[in-house]
Amino acid sequence: MQSNTDLSAISGTISRLQSRVDDTDEATIPNHVNYRYWQLVQEMANIVQSIGPPRGSSSPIGRLPTEILAEIFLYCIPEDANWAPAPDLAPMQLTAVCRRWREIAVNMPNLWRRLRLEIGHGDWQQRAFCYESYLKRSRGRQLSLTLECDNNNWTELRSLLRPHVDQISSLHVGLFPDAGSFPLVLADFGGLEELAIYADGDDGPAPALDNIEDFITHLPPNMRSLRLLDVMLEFRTLTSLNSPSWAGLTNLEVSVEGLIRLPRLLRLCPNLSSLTMIGVFKVANETSGQLTHNKLQSLRISGDFYMRSVLFGLLGLFDSVTLPNLRIVEVSNIGGWAHEEFKAFIERSQCPLESLIFGGGVRTTAQQRAEYVTLFPSLELVVDPMRSFE
Repeated sequence: MQSNTDLSAISGTISRLQSRVDDTDEATIPNHVNYRYWQLVQEMANIVQSIGPPRGSSSPIGRLPTEILAEIFLYCIPEDANWAPAPDLAPMQLTAVCRRWREIAVNMPNLWRRLRLEIGHGDWQQRAFCYESYLKRSRGRQLSLTLECDNNNWTELRSLLRPHVDQISSLHVGLFPDAGSFPLVLADFGGLEELAIYADGDDGPAPALDNIEDFITHLPPNMRSLRLLDVMLEFRTLTSLNSPSWAGLTNLEVSVEGLIRLPRLLRLCPNLSSLTMIGVFKVANETSGQLTHNKLQSLRISGDFYMRSVLFGLLGLFDSVTLPNLRIVEVSNIGGWAHEEFKAFIERSQCPLESLIFGGGVRTTAQQRAEYVTLFPSLELVVDPMRSFE
């Protein structure tokens, strides 16, 4: 019968994880992460137990190859979120099972690439020590960071990040109401490829968002994705940035208000392949002539119109553009659908449309939808009044 410190630690780990899975509300927390975590550690324990006590070794864990442990450790890390360090979550939990697990985990830089930093909550010095350990263990690998900012003490944050600034490829910045200024100079992040800025809190937007256009005008040269979530911008202000660094963007998600002119935005981002616009806007008459944009493949638009109150919410949007590579169109909350204009647009563009999605707040007819299927026999046509991407 096997009984040793390592297996006891593994059993304890499994029990704690199973308890967390049982207590988790599936509707609010990504249970698939917790379940996969528990499942993999359970599988590891089964492998260890099946090996049996090795000769000359007091612990069955000594027979499991390091390469297998390393692969399993990687699968313990959540892929879809940056989590704050916690003793009951990987990778920190892996370092507490036994000395060998700790040595393997600490020497695996890819385990320490995702991190959420909370600024303005509790004891900063204690958290900073933990954050610094994470960052050092990444050993030059690309980093994905989330910064949750609830005060204006940016000096210590900048000092913490400075040695690793060129490693950061993905950055999510959450600005709470007490954040009076934007914490970073984005141009300093030479390796940044993805940036998301979002607001949080019930007391209104953070003052740091008042002049957000000043911070997004000069983006790092390698930026490919910009997501401005819960950050409302005047469309005229957005398209007047005239920043060369926007030319490299391939994905843009933005909340806008005012009169919109799609060709102006596409000229600002000639390499854009995916565009999402959400907001309170009307389509303005375009006077700059036709624009052909060869890169855009996905276009998603959500307005703020009641379905019965607006005759044609996007009338004029497609008149001045040709998108020969457009594959996905999704619309919601735009009132009546400008069917004839859109049909003329897709025939002019000769695009390989694959998916057309009508969410809530869009009025179409069965005959209109049938015409699209005739034009594109393999078209995925979705009508879902409950669908929204706000």
